[in-house]
Amino acid sequence: MGYSMILGLFAGLAIFLYGMKIMSDALQKAAGDRMKKLLEVLTRNRLLAVLVGTAITTIIQSSSATTVMVVGLVNAGIMNLSQSVGVIMGANIGTTVTAQLIAFKFSNIIPYTLIAGTSLILFSKKKSSRQLGELLLGFGLLFFGMNSMSDAMKPLKEIPQFTQFMVDLQHNPILGVFAGFILTAVIQSSSATIGILQALAIQGLVPIEAALPILFGDNIGTCVTALLASIGANFTAKRAALMHLIFNIVGTIIFLIILRPIADLVKITSLDEVRQIANAHTFFNLANTFVQLPFAGFLVTIVTKIIPGEASEDPTKLKYLDKRILETPSIAVVQIVKEILRMAEIARSNVRKAVDAILNEDERLIEEVYSNEKAINELEKKITEYLLAVSSTAISSEQSKRVASLFSTVHDVERVGDHAENLVELAQFKIDNKIVFSSTAIEELKEIYGVVDHALEASLLALENEDKEKVKETDQYEERVDQLRDSFRDSHIRRLNNNECRINAGVIFLDIVTNLERISDHSVNIAGIVSPDSITRKPKN
Repeated sequence: MGYSMILGLFAGLAIFLYGMKIMSDALQKAAGDRMKKLLEVLTRNRLLAVLVGTAITTIIQSSSATTVMVVGLVNAGIMNLSQSVGVIMGANIGTTVTAQLIAFKFSNIIPYTLIAGTSLILFSKKKSSRQLGELLLGFGLLFFGMNSMSDAMKPLKEIPQFTQFMVDLQHNPILGVFAGFILTAVIQSSSATIGILQALAIQGLVPIEAALPILFGDNIGTCVTALLASIGANFTAKRAALMHLIFNIVGTIIFLIILRPIADLVKITSLDEVRQIANAHTFFNLANTFVQLPFAGFLVTIVTKIIPGEASEDPTKLKYLDKRILETPSIAVVQIVKEILRMAEIARSNVRKAVDAILNEDERLIEEVYSNEKAINELEKKITEYLLAVSSTAISSEQSKRVASLFSTVHDVERVGDHAENLVELAQFKIDNKIVFSSTAIEELKEIYGVVDHALEASLLALENEDKEKVKETDQYEERVDQLRDSFRDSHIRRLNNNECRINAGVIFLDIVTNLERISDHSVNIAGIVSPDSITRKPKN
């Protein structure tokens, strides 16, 4: 009996967790760019951050995943500690949604949701219908797993030791907290452990007095995931994970002191013990947030003192991306664009420095360009690896297409950096061979570089803001660069014929113009991701 009960429990838990995963993926796909808007709200104030944390956790069905994502965002410098406090608190509230759904006891409709969900996934051609099918299938599996766990634990009624253990928990809440902590730390999901509690409640095996301490321990146990995720992260990310732990420990201590009144209050909300557990979970996290939110600044100060230090800046490291953000792929896609833009600004700066090195014969700038080019190459490799990771996650078809196109964008940005490197090689050759440009040639280089820089700037604005007008503007600048290239080649030939410049100077001049023109080609490609039908992609040279 013991073996079959344990097997049934874990089988039900596996189905429960898989159902949550399918629901989470479906909701994330449906949310799409709304996740980006939720993230942008974080910059406003702490209360809104709580609401955003609640909303994101409701979507991804896991406070652990949300907190891991927060650690990643803090590690990437996207979010500061003050903003992360609110999101972490909101994550605890959002995770109570699963328990509330379970308390509705949708057992009678499980077969219908499973059949409907599977049918929509297999036979529907519409993307929205398939996403609805995934949501229904996940919903049905979650409740099917819940019922399986409940049925598996029926024999516990006949085991006196278990009954006595529940009695002991009512008189020893610290033991209950420890049990909840261990269970959640092992399973890595507070929703699952609350689900097990509710499955026990369905069989009348766990009174609310015993359930409450376990529930408190669940909230502490869910911090383990974020703490593990913070290993290898910077100081600020470690502080965010520690803040999550302190928040739940403080809340648990407060509520253990008033355990009996809380139990009496929860009993008033419903006669159903399954609903009582769901209500207790929600009330604990709402009240804990309400009590501690005013002291969020103090919490930040505490973790800063416990974990002192400052993160060092390394241009080769990803600033906006972190593997922990992959827990929420729709946000990861947004962050990839930010990282590409940062890489592009380094490349654009390199072009400016290269042209200055040519015009002013500044060898210091040449060295800076070479150093920055190494960072650009390293960033290309890391961003490409991250794109591969995102492409294998649960993202919508639109986001999947965008990720595919971003592979090309990263390459285009890297090629801009390569052309900057070509330019400083020409600058070094010019310096070493004491080549002098005519005043006309210098003015022409300044003119074409100015247009190329405008093209590059417009392309990055187009990518950042998805601005189709900037796409057209980039194309117009590129056409102007082509005109200048042809015009300058003709004028260069005239200068050669009139002996106004030397042949070696002319060769260098034409190579510089060619590299600048190709940079403008890549600018068109970068902008083209926003409106691919409005431009013709230039060859990757």
